[in-house]
Amino acid sequence: MDKPQRIVLQERDAAGALTRTAVSHIGFSVPDVAAVAQFYGRVLGLVVHEELPGGGLRLGWGTGHHVLDLTEGAKGLRHYGFEVRDDGGVDGIAERLLAAGRTVGVLDVSYVDSAVGDCRAITTTDPHGTEVHFHGAVQRQGENAADTGRRPIKYQHITLGTDSVEAMVSFFVDTVGFRISDQLEDGRFAWLRSDRDHHTLAVVDVGRGGDIDHYSYDLAEWADFKSWCDRLTDENVEVTWGPGRHGPGNNLFVFFDDPAGNHIELSAEMEKFHDDRVTYVPRRWRPIPNTVNLWGGQLASWRKTSEGN
Repeated sequence: MDKPQRIVLQERDAAGALTRTAVSHIGFSVPDVAAVAQFYGRVLGLVVHEELPGGGLRLGWGTGHHVLDLTEGAKGLRHYGFEVRDDGGVDGIAERLLAAGRTVGVLDVSYVDSAVGDCRAITTTDPHGTEVHFHGAVQRQGENAADTGRRPIKYQHITLGTDSVEAMVSFFVDTVGFRISDQLEDGRFAWLRSDRDHHTLAVVDVGRGGDIDHYSYDLAEWADFKSWCDRLTDENVEVTWGPGRHGPGNNLFVFFDDPAGNHIELSAEMEKFHDDRVTYVPRRWRPIPNTVNLWGGQLASWRKTSEGN
């Protein structure tokens, strides 16, 4: 079997414009809102912040910005958002989007429910037409101080499914202002950063666009994984991948699904980058199972690599 073509994803123009930007919130459509909301409350400790029009629910952890919107419908990704704490960051994103010919709208204030000061918020669409939000700083009460045996520390990153990794990377790197941390040599997976974490966003070729591959919550440390695997078992939630350790990011992981079939990752010990002190060239990893799982190459049923399996 011939080896796949090697593709080098490039950084141009606005790469590195964002250094204090993190994931903010995410919205799913699900067939049974009540059942999915009950799951997130029971397993991840999310509580209902408010009811949405049409029977939807908004979930978060106590006070502070929300994490998750659930609306009724076929399983799908409705929107996703980023909190931009960079000085002038939202204005810069808006200017670059408009210069690239993208439409920029004003984000409804309801999506920024605990803003810090005068918070600008905009909305646009990614190359697949999915709504993306960018807003200024919000309150995060309770995060990073949680009882990690009962709930994660924070919502940490999103991995989008696509049929055009290059187009998605170009959008988020060359226009929005992320940087490439790592990529697979075949160009089918890329990990992007917008703060010191190895990635706040990743993009993987799944043969179609406009949906999520998985999204991730942070745990504090390795010791939490034993407790969480035991807890998932007690809650009759099947572990679908892991525990393991990724090569790109070097983070520990374990995966399970919500009732709608969305893949959820619990992660810890992600690699940190200090771009203000070093020069970094994105690494290119072999597209083999042992890259995405250093511990023996065990893969989830939905994850394939172009070499080695």
